[in-house]
Amino acid sequence: MSETSTPTTWLTQEAHDRLQAELAHLTGPGRQEITQRIDAARQEGDLKENGGYHAAKDEQGKMEARIRQLEQLLREAQVGAAPTAAPGVVAPGTVVSATVNGSMKMRFLVGSREAAGTTDIDVYSERSPIGAALLGKKKGDSASYTAPNGKELSVVVDDVEAYVG
Repeated sequence: MSETSTPTTWLTQEAHDRLQAELAHLTGPGRQEITQRIDAARQEGDLKENGGYHAAKDEQGKMEARIRQLEQLLREAQVGAAPTAAPGVVAPGTVVSATVNGSMKMRFLVGSREAAGTTDIDVYSERSPIGAALLGKKKGDSASYTAPNGKELSVVVDDVEAYVG
């Protein structure tokens, strides 16, 4: 794998179907609804001081960004189960229990928020600082990483299990 390539995002069939449905809604009824709201706000007159118009345009921008994100994700993702790592090894699709800096307990899924769906578990990408530091580690292994705030943190893997959505 070259320095510029990115790891494959794996989606279950259920996650893929859910994201396809969201994309279909956003590109169909979602776009129609926001266009109608913008048109209605435009009819109110002066656009410089029209809060409804500006709010609708802002929402439209966010929706278009989400559409682009979904299109890219669905275009590049692989549907099915990620290649399985050896049991007990941190890999995408595993739930990690860990201790950070000797005291803070964490439990999180290594993978994508999209694959996790509506679960309450925290999700860290395998490209995140903690995800990248722990890939390939087993129970009892330790690693260190630099958090986004610049702090150097140490983490010990307490347990690794397969994610069951």
